[in-house]
Amino acid sequence: MPAGLEEVGRGDHPVIALHGWFGSGAAWRPLQPYLDGARFRYVFPDYRGYGSRISEPGSHTLEEAAGDVLALADELGFDRFSLVGHSMGGAVMQRVLADAPERVRALVGVSPVPASGGEFDEDGWALFSGAVTEAGNRRAIVDFTTGNRLTGVWLDAVVRHSLDTSDPQAFGDYLVAWGKADFHSEIQGSEVSVKVIVGEHDPALGESRMRATFEQWYPNCEIEVLGNAGHYAIDETPLALATSIEIFLAGVQ
Repeated sequence: MPAGLEEVGRGDHPVIALHGWFGSGAAWRPLQPYLDGARFRYVFPDYRGYGSRISEPGSHTLEEAAGDVLALADELGFDRFSLVGHSMGGAVMQRVLADAPERVRALVGVSPVPASGGEFDEDGWALFSGAVTEAGNRRAIVDFTTGNRLTGVWLDAVVRHSLDTSDPQAFGDYLVAWGKADFHSEIQGSEVSVKVIVGEHDPALGESRMRATFEQWYPNCEIEVLGNAGHYAIDETPLALATSIEIFLAGVQ
């Protein structure tokens, strides 16, 4: 197993979980105690410039990230596998599907970025691009995307994790990669099984955005709205999220 790669379970259904822009492979830890390791085998990789790979050079594109996912699957002997993607990881998982559709068993998006990108207005782009250098912008984004309702202690912890586990150059490059992406024509009409899970308090990547994107592109797509969650259901409602993911994956052939 690659150095630094976190893993849960030894089941016969491989699942690769892809983290978000503010996360890392370690950001999935709140979910891990509730996962069924007898049925599934989960791995939680970092992208280049994040976590255990923070010093690894790269171009920090969706194509590169997807290529690394496929290389990891080869290394671990995963012929077919499911993908779970949080936020930016939702764009990466769809890029994997576009590049190697025959290998993807199912997709689960957790507040996922659509294949059409971030769709920012001018003020939104200024806020997000400013987060590359300003911790305050990162905190404001986390607060906004969780409905301005959670303790500042947690907001600060998310920001600290982001600062500690991402290289600034990589962080900025990935914003352009997912924020300006649009490859939805490459995945539109795919018959892969898809579940999208969003928080009721996420104003940016909530139910309406998913119905305008994922639901239109994937014929076999279901959408679930989690109560008492915003953009960070991994932290906000981990038990409910784990249950939702695994009920869906257990039904996929």
